[in-house]
This record gives sequence, structure tokens and C-alpha cells, in this order.
Amino acid sequence: MFAVIKTGGKQYKVAKDDVLVVEKLAAEAGDTIQFNDVLMLGGEGDVTVGSPFVDGAGVQAEVVGATRGPKLINLKRRRRKHSSRRKKGHRQDLTQVKVTDILSSGADASGVKAALGAGSVSVAAVAAAAPAEKPTKAEKPAKAAKAEEAPAIEASKPANLLDAPEGDADELNKITGVGPKLLEKLNANGIFHFRQIAEWTDAEVAYIDEQLSFKGRIARDGWIDQAKQFAAEANDETE
Repeated sequence: MFAVIKTGGKQYKVAKDDVLVVEKLAAEAGDTIQFNDVLMLGGEGDVTVGSPFVDGAGVQAEVVGATRGPKLINLKRRRRKHSSRRKKGHRQDLTQVKVTDILSSGADASGVKAALGAGSVSVAAVAAAAPAEKPTKAEKPAKAAKAEEAPAIEASKPANLLDAPEGDADELNKITGVGPKLLEKLNANGIFHFRQIAEWTDAEVAYIDEQLSFKGRIARDGWIDQAKQFAAEANDETE
């Protein structure tokens, strides 16, 4: 009796006591495994062809051990005068098994561990696991819970906005993140000096964030601390 099985993307014709080498399996030497993807069964003149697999059929085998395929050389070279050359070797991980039995029926109830490729174990484990339920509000991470509990800051228009600069406008583009576009928006909103930015409260920062359409940038880039530093330097220069 013979069978044609599929494993590791390849097909093998096997009979009892055959020893074959297949793509690496998630099994150790001495384990008994069962190939459930049987494409064809034959023996004593009868042939059964699966569609695509033969129902209830299986091929049991004992794992002899792990081995590796022949060394393959991968050589890449660019066709240039000063070219680079890369040479890599590879040996495929394989598993050697010995066929112990061919079952024409009842393989699905044999209880023998299925032969799975080493790369398929995690996928199979995930598929077998029950789908996790969505966490309730109480089970959400503490960080998310704190974010939900944090009160929203009510925006407030800064009280120190100006219609025009008092003297020469400061070089606000010294502040990290302030480019030509943001400088233009700051001036359009009546902001010309470092001291104005240095005096903002959290509520006023929230208001300016909305005007600039870059929510969080002021706090993220530390505009207020930078503005205080530049304003102090400007005062030192005038003195």
C-alpha cells in the first residue's frame, strides 16, 4: 500500500518503512507524528484520489532526527568597475522521518500529533486559541484610563496679544519647530515677541494650538522654556 502526502509545499510518494527527508517539522527525535494531507491512496489495484485530500486518511511516522540540506551559494555582484560582491551560504533545515503506518480511515480520531512545519506552529496555536474578548473599560491599561480621566483644558485667548510689534519683532523662528509658515501664523495672531510666549498659561497654549493647527507642538517642543531663555538673553543684550 502506498500514499501520496503533502508537507512543506512538496508531495511525496511513501510506503511503510520508507525513510524520507522533509522540510523541518515541529517535532523532536523519537516523536510519533501523523501526516493528514493525503492526496492519494493506492494498493491491491485500487486507487483513491482525494479532492484535494482523502477523508479520514493519514500517514504515521516516527521522527528519526534533524538534518540539513546541501550548502547552497548565493553570489551577487554588480557589473561595474568598482563593484561590490556579496557571497552567502545557506543550508536548509530538514527533518528525517520513517513511515510506520498508512491509515485509509480513522486517522482523524487516532490522537497522534499532526505533522506541522516549524514555521506553522505559532499560526496553528493562534488558530486553535479561543478569540479573546474585548477588554471592558475597567480592564483597559492604566495609561488609557488616566487619559480618559484627565480633564480637558478649556482654551482661553492670551491676554498679551498685540496688533503690531512693540519695536522690532523678535526672531521667533529661533524656537524649535517654528518655520516660515508657523511664524506667519504667529504674527497673524498677534504674537511677535518671546516674552508673549513665555507668559502663556495652559489654557492659552490650548487656544494657540487650535489657531496653529498643530495640537501639542508647543508643549512637545518646549516653546515656553525656549521663549523664556531667548527673552532673558535679549534683556541681557539691551542692558
